[in-house]
Amino acid sequence: MKKISVYSIVMVAFAAALIGGCKSKQKAPDGEKEVVVPCSGPDFFTTNKVFRANSIGESMDQVTSKKKALTNARNELAQAIQTTVKTVTDNYTNSTSMDKKEQLEQKFESLNREIVDQTLRGVRTICEKLMQTKEGNYKTYIAIELSADDLVKEYNNRLSQDDKLKVDYDYEKFKDTFNKEMDKMAAQKNGGN
Repeated sequence: MKKISVYSIVMVAFAAALIGGCKSKQKAPDGEKEVVVPCSGPDFFTTNKVFRANSIGESMDQVTSKKKALTNARNELAQAIQTTVKTVTDNYTNSTSMDKKEQLEQKFESLNREIVDQTLRGVRTICEKLMQTKEGNYKTYIAIELSADDLVKEYNNRLSQDDKLKVDYDYEKFKDTFNKEMDKMAAQKNGGN
């Protein structure tokens, strides 16, 4: 009798899991359908290791559609990096001595623009899909990423070359502040889904 009841329990649990799995797929509301956008979604979110961005470009010309998508994605990536680095530098400079804080903030701000522009050359394409619309236009979906470590290394290279800041700049402290911000950003992205 025990064998039958254990078997029954296992079968009931299996059936419940199967039914529960089917119910987890929600139907779209009446009159609507889900749109799946290539090169987007959770697999293409920024993590604590990489900055990511994606975009779409459309044109009558295939090459132009790719250029538009790549330009838009690079702009989005640059904005995300600048926002993150601004937060990092604010947190980093707030933890330094008060008499040199203003000088450090100004130097970080000017370096931020230069480094983002220069570092974007290291961007890697992680997804690219070319489609053709019913009107005959080309539509390129693209996702790109940039290593967070490469970005921090570039900041370190540039800041350690500045004689005035070299004395006050602490790479490990800056990197730790940067990593904390990346972890926080990745947690927000994952928590939003």
